Amino acid sequence: MEQRFKSTFIIDTLEDLYGNPDIPLMHHDPYTLLIAVLLSAQCTDERVNKVTPSLFKLASTPGEMMKLSVARIQKIIKPCGLSSTKSNAISKLSEMLVKNFRSIVPRTFEELESFPGVGHKTASVVMSQAFNIPTFPVDTHIHRLSYRWGISNGKNVIQTENDCKRFFPKKIWGKLHLQMIHFGREYCPARSHNPSECPICRVVGRKSIFE
Repeated sequence: MEQRFKSTFIIDTLEDLYGNPDIPLMHHDPYTLLIAVLLSAQCTDERVNKVTPSLFKLASTPGEMMKLSVARIQKIIKPCGLSSTKSNAISKLSEMLVKNFRSIVPRTFEELESFPGVGHKTASVVMSQAFNIPTFPVDTHIHRLSYRWGISNGKNVIQTENDCKRFFPKKIWGKLHLQMIHFGREYCPARSHNPSECPICRVVGRKSIFE
């Protein structure tokens, strides 16, 4: 299938379905978004959104968070899994923000990825959703959809990110990655997926009924 048609079809379909996609994780500012994304590692957004209101009620700034004991943070975030690792990361990250960044979340990959618990995907989400800097964060949904749509070979998330950046216009990366997440959850799940019924897979997928 001609790549330009495939790209246009995917973009137009996602725009029709999710013209104004919500950011899945509840947050108030770049700092609370950073914490929420950190907590979402190996955890559903739904569960994170149930935990963060209690956490942010106690501490919604780096200065407030570093005053909480690691044990107290861990108790609150326990439902998100990996609570020991995540609570230590949140505490240390907050301390670093206060001491090294005047409590201001930085806007570069190098600085964001210097924080404990913050990898490339987390940094990408913060840069895209908090600062509107063009990035293409790849989660499990986008990784799956990119393979099913023949955009990437599914080898790893780094390859998927690079392939998506080449395939889609830079100016829509931020919005498109959110649209793909919503589509993956609603129409193109990991299990019990029927390509012939999927609005996009049935047209441009690896098992497209038209190919």
